[in-house]
Amino acid sequence: MIRATWVLLEGASDVAAVRALRAGRGVAPADEPCELIDMGGATNVRRYLGLAAEQRALPRVIGLCDEREAHYFARGVAAHSVALGIDVEVTVEELPRLGFQICRRDLEDELMRALGVDGTLAVLDEVELRTTFEGFTRQLVWRGRPVRDQLRRFVGTTSGRKELLAGAMAAALADESIPAPLAGLLASMERLSDVSV
Repeated sequence: MIRATWVLLEGASDVAAVRALRAGRGVAPADEPCELIDMGGATNVRRYLGLAAEQRALPRVIGLCDEREAHYFARGVAAHSVALGIDVEVTVEELPRLGFQICRRDLEDELMRALGVDGTLAVLDEVELRTTFEGFTRQLVWRGRPVRDQLRRFVGTTSGRKELLAGAMAAALADESIPAPLAGLLASMERLSDVSV
């Protein structure tokens, strides 16, 4: 019997990025053996870990977080470590070894660094947001700022844009360019999908 695997993700943009990366490896959303859970924010991680610990058939639990939110994950995992079968002291530094990967700054920053400015702009072309972005850069407050800073701000200014662009940026990555936290999460998902109880 294969145990369920829960992948705890901070929000919809994280789910979109992981789905896109899995699709790039031939796993369609309908065939995804892991449950991608949008927690609606990192502060909810303790609640979801508690739900996992209450399951009759205990799922394997892994996840992804931003570095500024990692302390929430560490505290949540520590609070439920016995129920989850974790027998090490849980610290932020220990999280990746426990299956909880940490994005430097945040997911979008990881994706933009991997793609570079030109690659990120190419994604904006692909999703037909380049003209909108150029209009955004002409706003007085953003005029003359570094393009990377403009891109970071642009990604989060409109509802739904962050999710759309996270998925599109992830889909645009070559396999060898996938940032380490995402590569680590994908490796855990692949390994746990094939592990029996």
